[in-house]
Amino acid sequence: MSTQPDSSRQSRITVRSLHEKKQAGEKITCLTAYDASFARVLDQAGVDVVLVGDSLGMVVQGHETTLPVTVEDMLYHSQMVAKGLSHALMIVDMPFLSDTSIEAALENAGLFMKAAGAQMVKLEGGADQVDIVSALVQHGIPVCAHLGLQPQRVHKLGGYRVQGRESAAAEAMLEEARILEQAGADLILLECVPSRLAEMITRALSVPVIGIGAGAACDGQILVLYDILGLSMGRIPRFSHNFLSETGSIEDAVRAYVAAVKSGAFPGPEHVFN
Repeated sequence: MSTQPDSSRQSRITVRSLHEKKQAGEKITCLTAYDASFARVLDQAGVDVVLVGDSLGMVVQGHETTLPVTVEDMLYHSQMVAKGLSHALMIVDMPFLSDTSIEAALENAGLFMKAAGAQMVKLEGGADQVDIVSALVQHGIPVCAHLGLQPQRVHKLGGYRVQGRESAAAEAMLEEARILEQAGADLILLECVPSRLAEMITRALSVPVIGIGAGAACDGQILVLYDILGLSMGRIPRFSHNFLSETGSIEDAVRAYVAAVKSGAFPGPEHVFN
């Protein structure tokens, strides 16, 4: 595989182009990355969005949760990932307790934007994050809001459990998604929610909705890169799929994932929650 940039690649993905993809009914492809080499593979395979996820705490650092990940960790990995991208939009996770106030959120998100070249930040939380989302947006920082299973709140949630199955919880999540969109969020990520609820939220919002374990009706899909390569330290989550075992190379595995999402073949019924 050549390590040189492909000059035939299309122009850089932007927040606007993600919105245009939703309007056109074109699925959005997203994966995580934590270094320049993997970022380059994703970029050349046509992945639309690369998330520098705090999942690095588990798949790179070996922790049991994402909670130990620091702002410094995220900045370091974001700077590396940025060096491998020429096409995909880069989102950076706001790690645990980095957005406890508007001031802290602005300082840390601004750091990711200025020092690492992030084009968007992602933060976990619902209606309680509205003021922070609004403040970030007012200062020119695009935001991806994260609803459903929120790994930074794993202890409060009582484990990694599907969220929104009860009717009251589903209605609350739908309302939170609407509130976050009104606050200025440009992207909503839904993790481990019933596929029917994810479809309702996707249809209700004008901004793109990205799913992970949230069904095929979302505007796009995201997975942890290591999961689609079968490299996870534990078992591969039900909502993921080992694309490497079917293709034989990392590059082909990523291309197969992109093709499966774009065509609607992934996720299948076996990857969703009811």
